[in-house]
Amino acid sequence: MKTTICKAPASELKELNNLFIELTQKNCNQRCKHCYIDFPLSKKVKDFISPDMVKQALQDTKDDKIICVYLTGAEPMTHPDFNNILRLCLKRTNVCIHTNGTFINEKKARFLKKVEEESNFEIIFKLSMDHWDELKSDDLRGRGAYRQAVYALKSLVKYDFNIILCITNYYKEDKKVLIEQFRQICAKNGFAAEKHNFVINEYYDRSNPVKEFDGEWSSLDCEYGRILTAKGVYTCPFLANDHRGRCGTSFKDYSVKTALETDCCASCIKNKELLFGINYKLFE
Repeated sequence: MKTTICKAPASELKELNNLFIELTQKNCNQRCKHCYIDFPLSKKVKDFISPDMVKQALQDTKDDKIICVYLTGAEPMTHPDFNNILRLCLKRTNVCIHTNGTFINEKKARFLKKVEEESNFEIIFKLSMDHWDELKSDDLRGRGAYRQAVYALKSLVKYDFNIILCITNYYKEDKKVLIEQFRQICAKNGFAAEKHNFVINEYYDRSNPVKEFDGEWSSLDCEYGRILTAKGVYTCPFLANDHRGRCGTSFKDYSVKTALETDCCASCIKNKELLFGINYKLFE
């Protein structure tokens, strides 16, 4: 009698270029329909990572070629020590902030520009905007979310920040149409956006996740990055705080190999593009 063993494909960390830091696991002021995070009913969650953990991670990775530190969440700008952590990371390298934009107005953008100018590195914003139509966007994120995001975009443009619009294709529309419509919104707000200023990701449906692995991919976040959370080091933001993605307690000793065995992994492979990191080749 023969026994067939199904072995999941695996990826290996080629180089630690992207250091993701989860400032908060579940603290967010929005409850988006398409979010992969399983939020509690209460919005007042206090699960912030300590600045000391961030400082230690930067020290432990001092010999790695970190191109960018990504401040993620839930919503990273809810962290009470956000500004201090941002300054700490900017001493090391470029920083990308994943945000829904609700904490960004002209005053905040002006302040963040001063913080950027204090360092030798750049602040990049991955701003979440999921549809050009206000009603459809608010249906996903909540009433008023679209106008808040547009105002954040306008404020960031005024101070000449590098902006990437992060779009989840919830309605499964043509990507060319999405980019063209968003380009018009950007143009109205003084932003001459190019193709590399847009990232369109497939919708990860937790109720009907992707199960099939096609076995081929061009690049995955786990090949060039790891994420630090308050609970340790994990493979990627998708699997942050999930035991299947745990790599170690700290960056002093962590796993570089990952079994692509989850529905999240299958979704990443199907997406074809990096879900969380920046593809710097597009900027060349």
